[in-house]
Amino acid sequence: MAALAFSGTSFFFSTASPQPKSRSISRFVRMAYQENGPSLAVVGVTGAVGQEFLSVLSDRGFPYRSIKMLASKRSAGKSVRFHDEEHIVEELTADSFDGVDIALFSAGGSISKKFGPLAAEKGTIVVDNSSAFRMDENVPLVIPEVNPEAMKGIKVGTGKGALIANPNCSTIICLMAVTPLHRHAKVLRMVVSTYQAASGAGAAAMEELVQQTREVLEGKPPTCNIFRDQYAFNLFSHNASVLSNGYNEEEMKLVKETRKIWSDANVKVTATCIRVPVMRAHAESVNLQFENPLDEDTAREILKNAPGVVIIDDRAANQFPTPLKVSNKDDVAVGRIRQDVSLDGNKGLDIFVCGDQIRKGAALNAVQIAELLL
Repeated sequence: MAALAFSGTSFFFSTASPQPKSRSISRFVRMAYQENGPSLAVVGVTGAVGQEFLSVLSDRGFPYRSIKMLASKRSAGKSVRFHDEEHIVEELTADSFDGVDIALFSAGGSISKKFGPLAAEKGTIVVDNSSAFRMDENVPLVIPEVNPEAMKGIKVGTGKGALIANPNCSTIICLMAVTPLHRHAKVLRMVVSTYQAASGAGAAAMEELVQQTREVLEGKPPTCNIFRDQYAFNLFSHNASVLSNGYNEEEMKLVKETRKIWSDANVKVTATCIRVPVMRAHAESVNLQFENPLDEDTAREILKNAPGVVIIDDRAANQFPTPLKVSNKDDVAVGRIRQDVSLDGNKGLDIFVCGDQIRKGAALNAVQIAELLL
């Protein structure tokens, strides 16, 4: 097990599943293992999101009768600890999904494109964390608190496989906060600026941020293997490819995915995505223009009652959401809730949103989708 020390916190990248918070392992074994539960597979289990899949499955006591740990040939044979038992990682092949009811994928788009449809053909319901199928009109793109109806009719036990896409992390975190307001006043235009953590680029990026921080503090040149730019004590435009329209792929994901999830091709969305030297939680500044008036007090009441959302909005103490306040947490935090002074008639709001990229931005959302399949 390798531990990375950063500002007094240890980040473990191992094949062992993290201990559930404030609950005992033995209790989870009793709650989670069920002879009549679904059979599971986790694809990309040795990666940052794959490990978080196991943590969330454990934390939520997800029922299962069996579980396969799948990864690349390079990782095959490693040992993964889950629910106080050792599991051997198997190489992902076309035969890996025989008898599997639900497969959680987080191994990259090319792997998903190759093995996702194969799994679905065998009767497996695939919940995919990559961008491979998000804009496929035949594949539901789901945030359970926002549009669970998109996956209506897809259930374990029907014998029918399916593909379900997990939205991009920035989209999930943004729409968890914005959708309740949209339902009340209808968003006409949304301007998003993101401040995205290392975790969005995987465990290797998180490791490099720690390494660079040490190197810079010691007066050494930083090691830049994951990103071209120095990451420690710096920020830069998101590393996604820049398209012909000047937007990068990450920014266009927010645009396209919002329209699909809301079933609204006319909503206007623009985004600027920035990579910041934070470990595992994204932050987003969101400006909203509405069709109907919405004052900030009403917005607070709406958000206070929204599932999966907490408000941190103390103006007197200047306390608002931060990445550290939401790291390893399930809920998305919202603050800086204020009327947009550039718009008349209470038809604009500014908010600031933070959410754990690995958890709600990826693994938790996928497991919540899986829960709807039962």
